[in-house]
Amino acid sequence: MVTVKQARHPGLEEMTLVAVMGALSDPIRVGLVRVLADGRERGWGELRAPVAKSTLSHHLRVLRDAGLTRTRQEGTRCFVELRREDLNARFPGLLEAVLEVARGDDVGAHVGVTDDSNRT
Repeated sequence: MVTVKQARHPGLEEMTLVAVMGALSDPIRVGLVRVLADGRERGWGELRAPVAKSTLSHHLRVLRDAGLTRTRQEGTRCFVELRREDLNARFPGLLEAVLEVARGDDVGAHVGVTDDSNRT
């Protein structure tokens, strides 16, 4: 039997403004949040960014460690989703403000999914 290591996700009370803002300080990570803002869970293989897969994995880990996303593993595949409800409960209005400005300034627009018609 293979043991799968489960990713650790910070609880609501562990999420800090400094960690969330630090995670959002990179355009790739803002782009990932924009993609995930549609509420759909995405497989890591669906995500497209102009970086190596290992770098994309790093960005996804930073988002998870800050509490912005939730990751789950199913067999050999990993899936990620935005923790919108948790973020809104901990930091009311922050996520929508970031998304609005990111869209207006086109921050992270170079990040998408395999089917770009679903891009935010």
